[in-house]
Amino acid sequence: QVQLVESGGGVVQAGGSLRLSCTASGISFSIYTMAWYRQAPGTQRELVASITKEITTNYADSVKGRFTISRDNAKNTVYLQMNNLTPDDTAVYYCYSKRGLVGTPYWGQGTQVTVSS
Repeated sequence: QVQLVESGGGVVQAGGSLRLSCTASGISFSIYTMAWYRQAPGTQRELVASITKEITTNYADSVKGRFTISRDNAKNTVYLQMNNLTPDDTAVYYCYSKRGLVGTPYWGQGTQVTVSS
């Protein structure tokens, strides 16, 4: 059974930082692409950042220079370091994993990030 468990969300003031973690079980973590998505109320879920098994990273334009995605294969964990947060970053953040182009995608349950002005 595949499980993705996020942690690290919370409430922070604008300009602050948070680090999200997502620990996976039930998959061969090191060969999966991992990603973070977010969804604010009334909006579609959007890709925030992704990291491949080759450690190639990709970021949404809105978070470039502020967020950093990384992974620790020994701990089956992917991280999202978020700096200089703004109220526009307020959303539920979801961990995502997928193997290659045709593998089954998996989602975590989400963690709330709230940035106050």
